[in-house]
Amino acid sequence: MSDPKKESLIIPPSGDGGFHSKDLSTSSFLVTGGAGFIGSHIAEYLLKNGAGKVRVLDNMANGFKSNLAILKQYSAFEFIEGDIRDIDICQKACTGIDYVSHQAALGSVPRSIREPVYFNEVNVGGFVNVLTAAVDNKVKQFVYASSSSVYGDEPTLPKLEDRIGKCLSPYAATKKTNELFAQVFADVYGIRLMGFRYFNIFGPRQDPDGAYAAVIPLFVKSIMKEIPAFINGDGEQTRDFTFVDNAVQINIKGMLTDNPEALGKVYNVAIGENFTVNYLYQACLDRLNSTFPAQYREPRAGDIRNSLADISLAKKLLGYQPTKRFEDGLAETIDFFKNKYA
Repeated sequence: MSDPKKESLIIPPSGDGGFHSKDLSTSSFLVTGGAGFIGSHIAEYLLKNGAGKVRVLDNMANGFKSNLAILKQYSAFEFIEGDIRDIDICQKACTGIDYVSHQAALGSVPRSIREPVYFNEVNVGGFVNVLTAAVDNKVKQFVYASSSSVYGDEPTLPKLEDRIGKCLSPYAATKKTNELFAQVFADVYGIRLMGFRYFNIFGPRQDPDGAYAAVIPLFVKSIMKEIPAFINGDGEQTRDFTFVDNAVQINIKGMLTDNPEALGKVYNVAIGENFTVNYLYQACLDRLNSTFPAQYREPRAGDIRNSLADISLAKKLLGYQPTKRFEDGLAETIDFFKNKYA
């Protein structure tokens, strides 16, 4: 595990444009899943930075009206309520679009084990629909969300993009399949694209409710409301927890890059530090001035034991540089939920 006190090479975004230097006012963007957690942050960044058009496609299965309310403040915002499993909806969404950030997906390992057919329909079938519509509408550049889950049982740390193991869940299999389809579409149809293997993205707006809620908002809600907080296994499994601003950065840079060497690849999106789940829970307790104990239960099927990313490829080809490390991102996230539940 990384030393929690280690100083990371993390720098703030440069210039007034944040993560980009191009004028966005003449460009149109589609963010699939843009009413969800990561997608809404990407769409908001584009709108704040003067994009000519930002269209969101979301079926609201995992999206929230509260996220749409944030985006509706901007005149350049458009919303299409629809499902990526519908090819006609995807064609409509891609009409007149320059850049696509594909975030729409189902994202739970345990749920995928229970519902593999549904995950295949959305994550694979839906992905191919959006790719096809992007090709048909001559989209300039296409980026998509993959996952660190594709590393499966590959034990090497840190994770390198060209070393993947056997998938451990249907969810992982769908994301690996996305990468295969992306490669084929780039080779056969010439679409300019790249994928991003997210490592445990967290931040404000992440859903703390439901049976498949992510660990950080779930911990925070449980501690604040003093309802049972569960740690799967012994809690010594490690994760490269990555604040959502870093996911936004890589999507913006990926859509706008002019570097031909960056295209047709998949990149780790992380900080390059890892922490145990036990450390995470204690950090949440400390920030909330609580001593509420966690309860331990059986390990979760399909989970990877340890996770740590090598992010040198994204740094080299996309100029990716994480802007916020784990502790700072956690503080901002907890403050968001404190206000939400105040």
